[in-house]
Amino acid sequence: MSRNLCVYCSSSSAIAPEYAEAARELGAAMVASGWDLVYGGTNVGLMGAIADAVLAAGGRATGVIPGHISQRGIAHQGLHELIETPNMRERKAGMDELADAFLALPGGFGTLEEIFEVVTSKQLQVHQRPIVFLNTRNFYAPLRTFLDHLIAERFAKPESVELYHFADTPQEALAHLETYEPTTAGTKWF
Repeated sequence: MSRNLCVYCSSSSAIAPEYAEAARELGAAMVASGWDLVYGGTNVGLMGAIADAVLAAGGRATGVIPGHISQRGIAHQGLHELIETPNMRERKAGMDELADAFLALPGGFGTLEEIFEVVTSKQLQVHQRPIVFLNTRNFYAPLRTFLDHLIAERFAKPESVELYHFADTPQEALAHLETYEPTTAGTKWF
């Protein structure tokens, strides 16, 4: 039985090469661990790097892309399936529907918006799927500090840290997915 890992990540190709190396490493390791890729459907930045790595390792890759982005000529043409949606909201819903787990590689505004939507859904007990931030080059360290601050200031409960996991390597991220046990972080409200 295949499992789909929904990966949110950067479409920028102007970033340090270590980020693409980690994306390729994750893609190959996913296939070796029996995970298929669901992602944003482009051939650029970390999106293209992880999709190409999954395909090169013999894995399955599904892209979900809004029509207005596909029209820019950056849709990945080598995927097993490329689902075109009318807008970003439908794209996120489609990716969510296909996902058994979620992972955020380093990325910008879109990556953060997407991963925090699934964190919020988990906080509201809409789902219990695992969520991982891959902390390549310590990219997510400031975010982790901010999330701790959010909890310290009582904008979220202390058990909210159970909603997500930070991993420093692709292997650590996949190990977390393999050993993940759903937990309920309690209700959102104090």
